[in-house]
Amino acid sequence: MRPLLFSVLGCSLVLAAQGFYSASDDVVELNPSNFNREVIQSDSLWLVEFYAPWCGHCQSLTSDWKKAATALKGIVKVGAIDADQHKSLGGQYGVRGFPTIKIFGANKNKPEDYQGARSSQAIVDGALNALRSLVKERMSGGRSGGSDYSRQSGSGSKNDVVELTDDNFDKMVLNSDDVWLVEFFAPWCGHCKNLEPEWAAAASAVKEQTKDKIHLGAVDATVHQGLASRYGIRGFPTIKIFRKGEEPEDYQGGRSRSEIISRAMDLFSDNAPPPELLEILNEGILKKTCEGSQLCVIAVLPHILDTGAAGRNGYLEVMMKIAEKYKKKMWGWLWTEAGTQMDLEAALGIGGFGYPAMAAINFRKMKFSLLRGSFSETGIHEFLRDLSVGRGSTAMVGGGALPKINTVEAWDGKDGVLPVEEEYDLSDVDLDDFDKDEL
Repeated sequence: MRPLLFSVLGCSLVLAAQGFYSASDDVVELNPSNFNREVIQSDSLWLVEFYAPWCGHCQSLTSDWKKAATALKGIVKVGAIDADQHKSLGGQYGVRGFPTIKIFGANKNKPEDYQGARSSQAIVDGALNALRSLVKERMSGGRSGGSDYSRQSGSGSKNDVVELTDDNFDKMVLNSDDVWLVEFFAPWCGHCKNLEPEWAAAASAVKEQTKDKIHLGAVDATVHQGLASRYGIRGFPTIKIFRKGEEPEDYQGGRSRSEIISRAMDLFSDNAPPPELLEILNEGILKKTCEGSQLCVIAVLPHILDTGAAGRNGYLEVMMKIAEKYKKKMWGWLWTEAGTQMDLEAALGIGGFGYPAMAAINFRKMKFSLLRGSFSETGIHEFLRDLSVGRGSTAMVGGGALPKINTVEAWDGKDGVLPVEEEYDLSDVDLDDFDKDEL
């Protein structure tokens, strides 16, 4: 008899260790393996009980929790977690006593505590009230689910922090040719909350200034624990820099938006190719290059007959060296031959003389500044450096608008050829026939 008693007790202990709920119940048994998929990524409202098998109050709640789950079937999801066995999930949501009931509604990463009675009727009423609030929020234009970043605007109407997950991280970050700054955060972390508006504002500025070549992302490390484990995340927030084909680098900079932007721009400068130096062949090239840039640097070079190919290439080489030096600025760089775009020259006050000439134009304000020094690396650098710090005189572009741009053929890279004059045969002309008085 005693062995049978021990056997029954042993089975009871095993059942208790496995939890209060079975597959036949309408309560969904949750664990770290299915929690993200079932709860966080779901559009449904969830009531989740965090319990411990040894807890007397949890044992008393079991019957009412099952009844509430059956009553709410198809309307609200009801789940349960053995938080004694899965301590990481309990700790993630600040569970300190049992049973704890949380409502996962509009923002799944910030569930609300259920404060009602522990009867099945009170639980159902609480769930329906939460459901009404969720529907009301959606009707008013709110969004359900997602992290804090998905609910916050950056410096404009569009959020530019990319929300990264276990599912999209490799494709978006590791397989990208671009550079990524990735923040690993926890919703309950105070330092993360302080960083959030700075990170969002920096993301918008960096996206614009690098023309979407440097990205800022965010990973909720409490949800995507596989990513956090892969990169050894032990504290929050942790920021890492990812370049294709390289090991991630720890971000060591400051946490203000200006410091984040500065580091991002340094990364862009290190990885950006030299800017293109384009010949102005038509209006489309001018607009595409200049309208999206803070400044557009335009050189008017001497006619090819005055310099030859070697001389022109020397001027272009000087411009390319300066463009490389200032590539972090994301300016546009253009050139044209003297006399080809006369309306543009007139609008910039170049006036058909003094080649080579150079102007830096702000197309948004239609203002420009002329190079007064030498057309050399030193002279151009000093000119652009002064403009960068707000020095130097400016003037309005003539007419206050984009001048007419002619469509021309591209330079073929060769020396110029003098035009061939038409020859006349004067052998048959008798000059004696002309009236000398008329001459």
